[in-house]
Amino acid sequence: MKTNPNTKTEITFEDFKTEVINDYKLAVTSRECSLLGRREVLTGKAKFGIFGDGKEVPQIAWAKAFENGDFRSGYYRDQTFMMAIGELTIEQFFAGLYANTDLSEEPMSAGRQMGGHFATHSLDENGNWKNLTEQKNSSADISPTAGQMPRLLGLAQASKIYRNVEGIDTTNFSKEGNEIAWGTIGNASTSEGLFFETINAAGVLQVPMVISIWDDEYGISVHARHQTTKENISEILKGFQRDKDTNGYEIFRVNGWNYAELIDTYQRAAKVARKEHVPVMIHVQALTQPQGHSTSGSHERYKNKERLAWEAEYDCNAQMRQWMIDNNIATDEELSTLEKEIKKAVRDGKKAAWSAFINPMKAEKTEVVSLLESLEKSSSNGVFISKLKNDLNAIDEPIRKDILSTARKALRYVISETSNEKIALQDWIDNYIEKIQPKYSSHLYSESESKAEYQSEVLPTYNADATEVDGRVILRDNFEAIFNNYPEALVFGEDAGHIGDVNQGLEGLQEKFGELRVSDTGIREATILGQGIGMAMRGLRPIAEIQYLDYILYALQIMSDDLATVQYRTKGRQKAPLIVRTRGHRLEGIWHSGSQMGGILNLIRGIHVLVPRNMTKAAGFYNTLLESDEPALIVECLNGYRLKEKMPNNIGKFKTPIGVVETIKEGEDITLVSYGSTLRLVEQAAKELLEVGIDVEIIDVQSLLPFDLNHDIVKSIAKTNRVMVIDEDVKGGASAYILDQILNEQNAYQYLDSQPKTLAAKPHRPAYGTDGDYFSKPSIEDIFEAVYDVMHETNPNDFPKLR
Repeated sequence: MKTNPNTKTEITFEDFKTEVINDYKLAVTSRECSLLGRREVLTGKAKFGIFGDGKEVPQIAWAKAFENGDFRSGYYRDQTFMMAIGELTIEQFFAGLYANTDLSEEPMSAGRQMGGHFATHSLDENGNWKNLTEQKNSSADISPTAGQMPRLLGLAQASKIYRNVEGIDTTNFSKEGNEIAWGTIGNASTSEGLFFETINAAGVLQVPMVISIWDDEYGISVHARHQTTKENISEILKGFQRDKDTNGYEIFRVNGWNYAELIDTYQRAAKVARKEHVPVMIHVQALTQPQGHSTSGSHERYKNKERLAWEAEYDCNAQMRQWMIDNNIATDEELSTLEKEIKKAVRDGKKAAWSAFINPMKAEKTEVVSLLESLEKSSSNGVFISKLKNDLNAIDEPIRKDILSTARKALRYVISETSNEKIALQDWIDNYIEKIQPKYSSHLYSESESKAEYQSEVLPTYNADATEVDGRVILRDNFEAIFNNYPEALVFGEDAGHIGDVNQGLEGLQEKFGELRVSDTGIREATILGQGIGMAMRGLRPIAEIQYLDYILYALQIMSDDLATVQYRTKGRQKAPLIVRTRGHRLEGIWHSGSQMGGILNLIRGIHVLVPRNMTKAAGFYNTLLESDEPALIVECLNGYRLKEKMPNNIGKFKTPIGVVETIKEGEDITLVSYGSTLRLVEQAAKELLEVGIDVEIIDVQSLLPFDLNHDIVKSIAKTNRVMVIDEDVKGGASAYILDQILNEQNAYQYLDSQPKTLAAKPHRPAYGTDGDYFSKPSIEDIFEAVYDVMHETNPNDFPKLR
């Protein structure tokens, strides 16, 4: 399937002819896969189809310029390219369409993503890096339009880092920074803000990025006149064209049906990007989409007859075919024979893929039918079990839902019976779920030996005369140790470089380590995240700084749809161990003191969420994560940078454990659970509660995702028999999550003598000023009175009603 361009400076006409014919074979093969794939959806064998028809010839030209070590960050139209670089076979194409969960059959995502979403394996089966310089690489696709753009920026920036920063072991990742990051996007999706943000950032950074814009004039049914000013994206972006006095882009325009011009354009684009480290934009115009956007509709509904006639004439495959005939490369008869052979090869590949997909399930169905036959004979409800068996047996091509659902329903008819046949079915169901569930659920987090929770705690140690310093000094010195110990580590964000971040946690580090390792960025949170994702995918250890927790909402889509799912959507064959640094909690005003934890916790499963109460704990988290291979969000306490902490003597070495809570005060009456800045208010309230005879136990959560892996909180509740969760997020947010974990995961309800309580913020954003904080979020008095009320209900004689 792979296209192998002849790189000799002089080739014979026969060599040229052979290469062109091979390219045409590939184009026709990809088209036949699209056509047959659509039929498979319409007949019900596949759920949904979105195909690359109409883009075949430009993708072949692109593949000729794509070298080992390069990376792709594309969207769901790039099947011909993946075939051209030898990373997608006919069988694998259909395995993706059928959602085959066997990674050996469907290596893109093991059926977790719909067809058309492509990836290569950056990791081996143990989660270790492969040599990415010896293979052609594709970062794993996501469906959200333009969502691939921020990651593309980071993939390209990695080459700049590898070329210009000394001391990094580049063995598996780069050869002198010569790799290009290639992106693709549909013309309609260039309307997304993420596209414009990335285009601007790449122009500023001057990185080796080539973006192909596939322009077929439509976004589903919506014409370009409703999408793009002047109906032409390269026209409105021509101000980005570089000249001798300014940085910018090299911009090319080319017709997507012109085979020869496409090859020339992509070769020139690659040369500019690879050698000069300049971003390039290729506007591939006059493309078609023969089957419309997807299998969910027909393009005849929104294209007029003239447009459809033009598309038939200027279909890139048809134009290439005619060009070959006109230039005596092949005759019509020869090409017709070739096309028939390809149709057969695609049909055969489809059949093989379907057999590989369905045969294991047929065998599983046979097992269940046999078990049900035995069960019906031994059960007084055999007639009902027989119907279930017969219904299942009548399904010629069952899916796993059919099989397991039938087996589970059969058990209902023997609830009160005892038999070996019942036990056999119960065992089969349990074993089947244990075996099959991971096919759909594994690798949300790393399953390698570098998993974050496997990193052992190392406590900070102190000299006898340890001085107390501002918390930000501990962070600063710890970051300095990190940059000394990890040449591949770098940090970037708004105000992170020259002034050393707004809270001075990076003070002076740009001077010591240079602008590439400690760098300022523009105000563009989504692409800051994207820089981190892409660089992490290429072996660097980036720390992406989002200035305030509130601003993470700009980047939340990228965190949720891309970063959080990397391990999952590749079944552990790609990773992006990015650390996202931000700060929040208990400042003043609507826009700098939000606590969006409820939304964050629910949207970024797959990323660790860490909420250290002070800067020593935060520094320990950074040290832990840099020895792991998982992404994380660390929320530093915004009002803690100037608070005094003892200076450890093992800076850069101590590690805060992931998923472990800490009991910071023992007590007998009630367990108070909190985190971050609010924890300091809990501590003060605890002192005041002691004055009225209430002895509370305080637990610092520290890590929200994962949460209390050792179940230490339930051990505390078993002692105190009461619990209250105190949080600055709104009700139903993080406090609800924490309480759910305590009650439903740790089963703490069995130890409770009082109703479990949560104390959270008012349902609005905090009003500005100290009073705004006091009346919007839990105060010391709120905590005192809420705890007192619990004790009053328990023992009204000792604790008479307060108010």
